[in-house]
Amino acid sequence: MTSTLVRPAADKHVKHAAPRARKRGDGRLALVFLAPVLVGFGVFYLYPAVRGAWFSMTDWNMLSEPEFVGLDNYERLVGDPLFWNAMKVTGFYVVMTVVVQVGLGLLLAALLHRLTRSLVVRTLLVVPWLVPGVTTALLWMWLLDANLGFVNHLLVGLGLPNQGFLTSPDLALPSISLINSWSGTGYTALLLYAGMLLIPKQIYEASAIDGAGELRLFFKVTLPLLRPILAFVLVISLITAVQVFDTIAVATKPGGGPVNATRVIYFYIYQRAFTNFQMGYASAMALTLVLVLGVLTFVQLRLLRASTSDLS
Repeated sequence: MTSTLVRPAADKHVKHAAPRARKRGDGRLALVFLAPVLVGFGVFYLYPAVRGAWFSMTDWNMLSEPEFVGLDNYERLVGDPLFWNAMKVTGFYVVMTVVVQVGLGLLLAALLHRLTRSLVVRTLLVVPWLVPGVTTALLWMWLLDANLGFVNHLLVGLGLPNQGFLTSPDLALPSISLINSWSGTGYTALLLYAGMLLIPKQIYEASAIDGAGELRLFFKVTLPLLRPILAFVLVISLITAVQVFDTIAVATKPGGGPVNATRVIYFYIYQRAFTNFQMGYASAMALTLVLVLGVLTFVQLRLLRASTSDLS
């Protein structure tokens, strides 16, 4: 009788222990699969970030041993007019590029979603994004050339004067922005189009029955339900725009000109590090840029409530 009463308690203990054992086994298996990613993250992201933070507090010309200087590089950064000019130029460039790229991307995505879902059209949209940045810069440098460029020949044919798109202090930065917007708009449109496909058709059908037109459907249905994807696209567009380098290095001469009109922060960091051999100062600027980007990304995600969706 005693053994009969004890056995169910033992069986209950075994039943509780089995799920815990399976969870431990699943955790170990997950770590095995995650190990390559974790090692790659540590080697290629975490370690360079820590080393960069260390170098930002040193005076290092890459030829001798780094000399610890504390926060001197950051104090120097605060009083550097070229740094603040580069940040201002970068800000103007980011605003122009993100507005044009996301605005046109939304328009193209809406047209794809409501008018055609052709695979050929989607392929053509993404082709400019697949072209290497240096190739894109060279192509547009020739097209916008003041003497031989097709665009200026077209302007002259229309009775308009030649324009120094890449040599004028007023036109150089907007021209670079439009070049990179042309390159990235198709990819942005496809991301937004993919988000639109997640919106149930029944919502559009119900709204249409209530008398909503295309514009009302877009602003009252598509945009609110697209908010998480739109937040993701805005963050990616912001980070990509801040990282502009190849177009400016190739299409503007000298790089960052004319008169510092296109010297963005990435290009200024490159000049300090690999032209002036001031790696410590360049690391301080890079770390400051990372912090600024982190704050801007956090603000964007909070304002757009990226973690919630009206579909749920």
